[in-house]
Amino acid sequence: MPMSTTEPRGHALRRATLAAGLALALGAGPVLAQPASAAPVVNAPVAGTAATGSAQAPAVEAQAAAAKAATLSSTLSSILNDSRSKTETDVSVLDAKTGAVVYARRATSAGMPASNNKILTAVAAMHELGPDYRFTTDVVRRGTVTDGVLKGDLYLIGKGDPTSRQSDYAALAKAVKAAGITSVTGKVVADGSFFDSQRYNPGWYTSYASEYYAAQTAALTVAPNSDLDSGTVLVNVKGGTRGKRPTLTTTPAAAKKYVRLVNSATTTGSTSLSLSRKAGGNTITVRGQVRSGGSWSGLVTVDKPELYAAAVFRAELDKQKVKVKGGTSLGTTPASGRTRVARDRSITLTQLLVPFLKLSNNMHAEALTKTMGARGGKPGSWSAGTARTVAYVKSLGVPTAGLSLTDGSGVSRKDRVSPLTLASVLVKVREEPWWSQFDAGLPVAGVNTHLGGGTLRHRMTGTRAAGNAHAKTGSLTGVTALSGYVTGRDGRRYAFSLISNYAGATPRPVENEVVVALANWRG
Repeated sequence: MPMSTTEPRGHALRRATLAAGLALALGAGPVLAQPASAAPVVNAPVAGTAATGSAQAPAVEAQAAAAKAATLSSTLSSILNDSRSKTETDVSVLDAKTGAVVYARRATSAGMPASNNKILTAVAAMHELGPDYRFTTDVVRRGTVTDGVLKGDLYLIGKGDPTSRQSDYAALAKAVKAAGITSVTGKVVADGSFFDSQRYNPGWYTSYASEYYAAQTAALTVAPNSDLDSGTVLVNVKGGTRGKRPTLTTTPAAAKKYVRLVNSATTTGSTSLSLSRKAGGNTITVRGQVRSGGSWSGLVTVDKPELYAAAVFRAELDKQKVKVKGGTSLGTTPASGRTRVARDRSITLTQLLVPFLKLSNNMHAEALTKTMGARGGKPGSWSAGTARTVAYVKSLGVPTAGLSLTDGSGVSRKDRVSPLTLASVLVKVREEPWWSQFDAGLPVAGVNTHLGGGTLRHRMTGTRAAGNAHAKTGSLTGVTALSGYVTGRDGRRYAFSLISNYAGATPRPVENEVVVALANWRG
């Protein structure tokens, strides 16, 4: 059964800059790791912070605080004793302002985080690249232009933009025409050398390779939809006469010249279709049945996204009547004798956090990871990028026992993170100047809009957690996770992380109950 780290998604994208009017609350001091024990730990003081209550508080006040803490501990322990989570769910709950331990249950146990890994990737990228970072895609010429004829090659140079769409390549083609170029004697060279040549993460199952959530990561790519699912093509199927083959088209249309579609589908009275791509190539097979007069669309990955991007760019050059006499190839742009003709700039990293986190977009995570890895001057790689993420997490002074990353999205089942690490990071990044932008990018429980609630839009509806809990979901086969923030009835904000690596019934409903209990708590 294939896994997915994102829930189903629609097709609307806000590109406006997010306005997050939340004030920053400063944390204090690193959080100390607790013993890896199933017994809950409540209200432990944290290094560099005050213990719960004042050291000079009257005894009765201290006793009351302890009683309240014990009651919360009892409430959470009772919820977590559910058969779905009793031996499966590891938990860390911290005071989001002070970092004090509110509740811990095997909090230092490092498990598979699934898409909760994206929290670490997002905050590391905000630190390494900055909230205003934009990806660029350039068109460069080598050679002279005489009477509209470029005597040389045209280079399409990518720097990892996972948001590039057909319209962006159309704008680049128009700029080429505006620069006075109407003919190219050479070829179009797709330069994706900003990233290394390892397009598919070695920690991912090869069986995922056709699935949109595990597309190849390349410095040049195309997203066919407004959810910005880069490295994929949208295959559209329209039913015709019963018993006949349906009609197949692609989005973008130019993709049909890059991939080879094999139509093994039939028009019948109902719709049930699947897509698969043959490994090592771009032969895509459509199987199943579609209702007569009905339509269906699905995403499938492509091989070598750089050449896919070049094919889309060439199609847009054709529309501008810019003729390219040569072919298309992969290559690296020479450092000398080059003239930039056009540049496309992506949305800012702050804006990208919305589809990245709310819709749990894996390919955004991988593009950011490799981009961070490229900051050392070498082609961006997963090893270099994840090393920068881990280095940033460690620089926060949080517990990192067991932390190990092989990708940016959490698709890899080799990733390991503890709930205490995640909750502690959530506390410490509140000190960062960009924290409000990060917080605004998280899914919001019970807010039933595509880019508001995101992957939490149908969870905790009708509770005090709705519109309150900002958290990242995570899901793999046998894995569920939820980490984020929620505010109690008394205004106390909690940073929490729950990670379950399980066999049997999913503990996801228990995640909801824990967060709702925190939202209802009056300390």
